[in-house]
Amino acid sequence: MKLTNFRLETSDDAIALLVWDCPGRSMNVLNAEVIAELGKAVEAIIADAAIRGCVVTSGKESFSAGADLATLETLGHQLAAQSKSEGRGPAMAKFFEASRQLSLLYRRIETCGKPFACAINGLCLGGGFELALACHYRVVADTDKARVGLPEIKVGLFPGGGGTQRVARLMPTPDALQMLFRGDQIRPAMAKAMNLVHEIAPVADVVSQARAWISGGGKPVAPWDEKGWRAPSGKVYSGGGMMIWPPANAIYRRETYDNYPAAKAVLTCVFEGLQLPMDSALKVESRQFAHILRSPEAAAMIRTLFASMGEINKGLRRPAGQPATNLRRIGILGAGFMGAGIGLAAARAGLGVVMIDRDQAAADKGKGHADTLLTKDVMKGRTTTAERDRLLALIEPGADYAALATCDLVIEAVFEDRAVKADAIRKAQAAMRADAVLASNTSTLPITSLAGNAARPEDFIGLHFFSPVEKMPLVEIILGASTGPRALAVGLDFVKLIKKTPIVVHDARGFFANRCVGAYIREGHLMLTEGVPAAMIENVGRMAGMPVGPLALNDEVALDLAWKVLQATKADLGAAAIDPAQEALLEAMVVKGGRLGRKNAKGFYDYPERGAKRLWPGLAEMQKHKLAPDSLDVGDLKLRLLIVQALEAARAFGEGIVTDPREADVGSILGFGFAPFTGGVLSYIDGMGLTAFIGHCDRLALKYGDRFACPEVVRDMARQGRRFYDGVARAAA
Repeated sequence: MKLTNFRLETSDDAIALLVWDCPGRSMNVLNAEVIAELGKAVEAIIADAAIRGCVVTSGKESFSAGADLATLETLGHQLAAQSKSEGRGPAMAKFFEASRQLSLLYRRIETCGKPFACAINGLCLGGGFELALACHYRVVADTDKARVGLPEIKVGLFPGGGGTQRVARLMPTPDALQMLFRGDQIRPAMAKAMNLVHEIAPVADVVSQARAWISGGGKPVAPWDEKGWRAPSGKVYSGGGMMIWPPANAIYRRETYDNYPAAKAVLTCVFEGLQLPMDSALKVESRQFAHILRSPEAAAMIRTLFASMGEINKGLRRPAGQPATNLRRIGILGAGFMGAGIGLAAARAGLGVVMIDRDQAAADKGKGHADTLLTKDVMKGRTTTAERDRLLALIEPGADYAALATCDLVIEAVFEDRAVKADAIRKAQAAMRADAVLASNTSTLPITSLAGNAARPEDFIGLHFFSPVEKMPLVEIILGASTGPRALAVGLDFVKLIKKTPIVVHDARGFFANRCVGAYIREGHLMLTEGVPAAMIENVGRMAGMPVGPLALNDEVALDLAWKVLQATKADLGAAAIDPAQEALLEAMVVKGGRLGRKNAKGFYDYPERGAKRLWPGLAEMQKHKLAPDSLDVGDLKLRLLIVQALEAARAFGEGIVTDPREADVGSILGFGFAPFTGGVLSYIDGMGLTAFIGHCDRLALKYGDRFACPEVVRDMARQGRRFYDGVARAAA
């Protein structure tokens, strides 16, 4: 039997070792070829009377990253083609059978009558972990690199290889639902506590321990196939069950607002599956999986959060011909929260960090912030004291710009003031090596104008990090008018090194992300001035799919910053460039009321020392008009909050600020949380259909003003029957 992705080894103890090792890949993934080979190997093991059991492990540092989602996309394309040639019914039957092949294979392992043990030596996710769950015994390596989990929900799917049924039979129902809904990666100790694995062993011993379990008479029967087995939380239709399912349904609706069909499918699979024998339960899961695999939400999320993000992280925008950089040491100008966060991210990547501020005390404070963040990780068990101390030793705080002479890249992160930044840039340039790149972490000021203070504008670039740096995965790389390809390559390589996702945009006020975020916040402001209740604005924002309402978001980024940006825009572009109603609201909040947001514990919300934040009661008094909630169309409010962002993205695309819809979509989800189920701002327009989108814009423009005017780029595409992603398809072809 010839195997390409596996090695089947036998030994004198009659226990087979099946080693998963996909050639030419850094990680093992499941695709049609791998599944077919695994099936062959399993049948060979079952048929060989000389083999009494099998240990499944990996030949790589990790066990498996799960399914190759491109394979699942292919199934959808095949369905469309077969529907045309064979009819919808026969095509759907084939699609269903194809989509459940992995589930059937795993059930075959589980019921074959021979013991299978899984030796998990590292990361084990998705379909790879479902393989482990189908084995009768699981031992995981005691290493920080080892994680198990079912993260499919994060790309609009759910586990379709038996994961929903096995997890729901291994632990109490509430814990199972939480695991399936969150899609977290779980550390070994927690995995054992959750009953997901049987044992933890040193990485060098996982195979021998799995083999020992089989030698010791390991039983080849899953607990749920034993006579008399009972679910951990009892029957669904019982007193205990009724304490679980109504709250679970309420929590699902509160957290998703029915925007995520995969989450609803998880509820269905677990609810129905726990009432059925395992084989019937797996068929329920497979039917739901086939349904979700065809959903527009899954298609959009897979394309953006898997395919597009993968292409971006692999160097989609790296200029051709530029040699790989060898960054070893970076400089940070400004040791505030942003500077300290960037410095810590660089230290985590193994880089030396020079952190400069106006004096030693200010620089030390920045390192102290990094210390605080790392200490929190120590307290939560995410790192060790020794690792914290090692990372802190890489950060050198000081006030002398001369220390920048050893740096390969210097990032300016001082106060958002043109004069302050210009002074820092000039001082840094005087101290830096001639071949070092200088970057600015500005969030609003045009890079081209800041580059005027640099001796070498071609080596000056924007690196816009999002706050808080330690949590936000996106970096906007901004090209000034003179930015050269080497500076872009260095910027992209640095972002990759610190394990964040870059999008490349051209220079403009607000760049890309902040333009869209600003539109969202402004719409919340204007709704408030119209008389829409503040609580309704916030709830509708979350119903639309945003992580927080526009007023809460403004509190996070600071009201006084919004006021300063508004005034700077007015000074640069004239009074017609801003909305007077928004200006009046921010003036009342910031200038007259001293309400700056979360940073001074009072903004649109109040932030008591103890207890949760709450909307400031004074907002109602500020509204000259008050609209009755029952008189408002929630659907219309949701459309306003999403369309206003999509419009700004379309304008940025038309102006050449963002040039690739993949970057616009990935940036919108990672940067400001634009409704992930849509696939991002431009996928939202494509998914709605350009003609329908234009119709909504025209209606909203008549009712609310020119901010809803549809840009000509969208109208042109609609007339030509094109979409934003048509250009991507042609480029790929």
